[in-house]
Amino acid sequence: MSFNFLKKMPSPEEIKEELPLTDEQKAVKKKRDQEVADIITGKDKRFLAIIGPCSADNEDAVLEYIGKLSVVAEKIKDKVLVIPRIYTNKPRTTGEGYKGIASQPDPMEKPDMIAGLKAMRHMHIRSIAEYGMSAADEMLYPENWVYVDDLLSYVAIGARSVEDQHHRLTVSGFDVASGMKNPTSGDFSVMLNSVYAAQHPHHFTFAGYEVETSGNPLAHTILRGAVSKHGNTTQNYHYEDLMRLLEMYNQMDVVNPATIIDANHSNSGKQFKQQIRIVHEVMHNRRFSYDLHQFVKGVMIESYLVEGNQKISDHQTYGQSITDACLGWEDSEKLLYEIAEQA
Repeated sequence: MSFNFLKKMPSPEEIKEELPLTDEQKAVKKKRDQEVADIITGKDKRFLAIIGPCSADNEDAVLEYIGKLSVVAEKIKDKVLVIPRIYTNKPRTTGEGYKGIASQPDPMEKPDMIAGLKAMRHMHIRSIAEYGMSAADEMLYPENWVYVDDLLSYVAIGARSVEDQHHRLTVSGFDVASGMKNPTSGDFSVMLNSVYAAQHPHHFTFAGYEVETSGNPLAHTILRGAVSKHGNTTQNYHYEDLMRLLEMYNQMDVVNPATIIDANHSNSGKQFKQQIRIVHEVMHNRRFSYDLHQFVKGVMIESYLVEGNQKISDHQTYGQSITDACLGWEDSEKLLYEIAEQA
């Protein structure tokens, strides 16, 4: 057989029963969901900062990072709502390499999907319980939604997933803000078609059921840069890009036009220090244009305790990324205060 069925996965109900949220934690998550929704819809004029490691590879390091983040978040809460990145699945262009804690709780060991599901929930629950911060995660595998739908306040659909029908339809059933990234080609129309699909109701099969969805009015775009046919990175966070996207938005039958700028990936050419400059340009453009001030709702920043990145080994630096390179904590803290001053 082409498939070797190793073991049956536990149901979402079983996982949630083993790792539940308390009523108090549910209330924290519900409040933050509403805050994010109000920013996307324009009811709340604050700015979103979705910030954290490229991949959440080590629970202790990630929670130490979130502890530091929570202190800054409290100080700037009147201007900025901070959402930690707890990205537990990592897309791999060729299928090779570390795929995230949801697949490999220990990067040095073999994959263990059941242990990974538990590790994924445990980390998200600790962030809510210890720091009152429900997080963002990428929905790389749509079926994972039912294991974490009670935990996340923000969902991202990646550049390689955004053209996939199953992702688009699944997002139409999410009840939290969901960002659809532009594809690696950079085509805005593909991204906007995904937003349109996600905002409307659908009838399809999901997680072994025939389902209907109501549509997700909080679906919106994320600009992450692109790769040209020659393999060069091209940016799409500049003023002209934002105005073109807003014009295309206005020509479509969608609600709550909104975009988030991903300051890393192809926008930075994976030069992680460039995120600082890119965020400042985004903030400048919002101040320059009232339309962009209303339209650009936040930024995504890849950041960890220690700047840069490293290979997986038995002598890793604690709190340094094992995937894409990230800003270190000192630069990140300073940047968050600067965002608040300019928001």
